[in-house]
Amino acid sequence: MAETSEEGPQGGQYFRKERLKCNPEDEARLERQHFWRIIHAFRSYRVHVQEQVKRAERQFRSLSQRHQNLLPGVLSNLTRISQCADHNQEVLQAIIHNSLHMFENMEYGERDPRKVRPSSTFDMDKLKSTIKQFVRDWSEAGRAERDSCYKPIIQEIQRLFPSDQYDVSKVSVLVPGAGLGRLAWELARLGYTCQGNEWSFFMLFSSNFVLNRCEKVNALTLYPWIHQFSNNKKSSDQTRPIRFPDVNPQSLPLTSDFSMVAGDFVEVYSDPESWDCVATCFFIDTAHNVIEYVETIWKILKPGGVWINLGPLLYHFENIANELSIELSYEDIRAAMVKLGFDIEVEKESVQTTYTENDRSMLRYVYDCVFFVARKPLHAMKSIFLLTMEA
Repeated sequence: MAETSEEGPQGGQYFRKERLKCNPEDEARLERQHFWRIIHAFRSYRVHVQEQVKRAERQFRSLSQRHQNLLPGVLSNLTRISQCADHNQEVLQAIIHNSLHMFENMEYGERDPRKVRPSSTFDMDKLKSTIKQFVRDWSEAGRAERDSCYKPIIQEIQRLFPSDQYDVSKVSVLVPGAGLGRLAWELARLGYTCQGNEWSFFMLFSSNFVLNRCEKVNALTLYPWIHQFSNNKKSSDQTRPIRFPDVNPQSLPLTSDFSMVAGDFVEVYSDPESWDCVATCFFIDTAHNVIEYVETIWKILKPGGVWINLGPLLYHFENIANELSIELSYEDIRAAMVKLGFDIEVEKESVQTTYTENDRSMLRYVYDCVFFVARKPLHAMKSIFLLTMEA
């Protein structure tokens, strides 16, 4: 069980680190190693991209001179990519500079540089995906994607808890898998008491930076598409910038109750009947066992509380060795929800949206998402949570 964190910003800081009460020495050591592994990935970004650029340059120079002469712009584009990577690295350095002491109740001693290993391809892919999260959550370029993903959730919360019938400051909304925090921030801007929860250090470092250190609108620039060497219609598409944040994250009303909590959703949130609403967006498929998420949401919702979900079922651990992964259909999840006691009030099985989409790419993925609103009945008792195991 995790200690309860204080809700709401103090001194402009929106982050708390949930520490397990029983925290064995090995667990602390592993978490410390993980923390510095991610810091090292941020620091290694420029070198990683430059290796990609050097490889592309070697491949190009292996062509005959005649073929090279037909492609006069290739080397200059690679030079631009290198310059963009240098700029991205400056932003990433600012992010980790502001992350070393971001948790009020945790300190991580500096890692011995002699023991640092090169960052894995997995970690670098995660970092590049995180850079694209700035497009989705905090740029004008991500507005359409936010409208397709976040707006249905926000509108449903406003319908269920309208400001003319509720003191919305007393309506508590939890956003697990908050990413860079935009959905949770928007709900806090509307006056709801809102807390975002995130486990990934990649996301936590980045959201800490944008929420607590970015005050000027569109003051910062990233080049999120330089890693995509395929499916570009124009070379300039690869090096086009995005600016962030498109709003001032510090512009929340002084009365806002907004916080971010770091930690595993199932471990952190164990207090029963404590939330009016849980809003999940592209989240439930991050579970090793999605039914554990469903049970946790049931447990922490107040009687009469609602769970609003939008997303696909692209199970994150499906093809990862030595990781538990239970891949269920929506049909199976829905049946378990109903059996647990949820009343499904709204259900749409075909909401099309994208996720960190490059809108100029020749290859684009569209998710056909499920959207639902499920209510925990007013008469629900805590004992219902303890399901009888059937033979």
